[in-house]
Amino acid sequence: MADTSHGTGGLTFHKSKRVWPNEMNIFVALILIILIFEALGQLLPYMKGQSMLFDFNTRRDDTILNMARIKIIILQVSIIGIIALGVTQVIITGGIDLSSGSVVGAAAMIAMSFAQTELVNGNPNPKAIFGNWAMDLPIIVPLLIGLGCGLIAGAVNGLLIAYTRIPPFIATLGMMVSLRGVAKWWSRGNPISFPTEEYADISNGNIVDSLTFGLFSDSWTMTQLFDGQNPAIYFLLLAVLFHFVMKYTVYGKHTYAIGSNEDAARMSGINVSGQKVLVYAIAGTLAGFAAILLTSRNVTAQAGMGFVYELDAIAMAVIGGVSLTGGRGSIIGTVLGALIFGVIISGFTYLKLDAFYQEMVKGAIIVAAVVLDQWRQQRSAAKA
Repeated sequence: MADTSHGTGGLTFHKSKRVWPNEMNIFVALILIILIFEALGQLLPYMKGQSMLFDFNTRRDDTILNMARIKIIILQVSIIGIIALGVTQVIITGGIDLSSGSVVGAAAMIAMSFAQTELVNGNPNPKAIFGNWAMDLPIIVPLLIGLGCGLIAGAVNGLLIAYTRIPPFIATLGMMVSLRGVAKWWSRGNPISFPTEEYADISNGNIVDSLTFGLFSDSWTMTQLFDGQNPAIYFLLLAVLFHFVMKYTVYGKHTYAIGSNEDAARMSGINVSGQKVLVYAIAGTLAGFAAILLTSRNVTAQAGMGFVYELDAIAMAVIGGVSLTGGRGSIIGTVLGALIFGVIISGFTYLKLDAFYQEMVKGAIIVAAVVLDQWRQQRSAAKA
């Protein structure tokens, strides 16, 4: 009997051609990295048998998990993770966005200047950028301004790439340099501080009191995991949103089609130029939102905010299986890539290793991820 099975329309396929989902490979890699850090914690003499993610001595929060470290891991990748969601869509089209970190810096300075409170301890705000007319504005004003800065920057990137046909690397590199200059010029390099309480609550307020997971026990709630970690909540919600958008909407199908074969997408009737502008505009808007969360959490804005965030966001996407050649990747993979990023950073801190080792290892992981992606593509092509 032939080793084939019938599919739709009488097509046949071999069982050997079934492909293990790439997200599962990334998930397995995440588990392996966690196990490596756990093993090192047990084997290295100076660690004295400590565990990275578990707390076997005390059962705080009715769970053996080390909730404090898990919170740190999720929080430290959530803001860059939001940027990575947009960068993922850009890379799927076959493009690249080097400007997202500078978008964060410029949007942070501009949005915070319209989020300031007039009085600080009864005295005029010492960091005021504008007059009283720009103080104590409704929270929607700095929100729209921050998102608008990102939207405009992203749309300009898209317009340059789509209609002047210059390479995405050059267009976004120019935007990166220009917006970093804008961030420094806006307040002449001075930090902007003292936002309204409502603005600070965007990242620091409690928004999860009534939500519960119930994964480990009836009392294990989102409040226990995400108390004061609003950026993590926004990251996860946006990840779910864009997962469905990329998987089930025309926008997602067109994005993948352009990355797979731009000429074929154009011939099939897809508005390639308009789609590219939209993708870059969404990526810029997400970077603007990241700027709002960052300034809200730190209750200050500085011109250097977002420095090299674009590289970390690209790294998260690449580690998550997004192909730099376009047409392949997923939001789920990027989320897993972000978690790998966070585990590595937290793991090195847990092992008490110097920070510069983190950069070395991150670089090696990025190169390894690209090499594995190339190998996987060649293997898939050979099986086809």
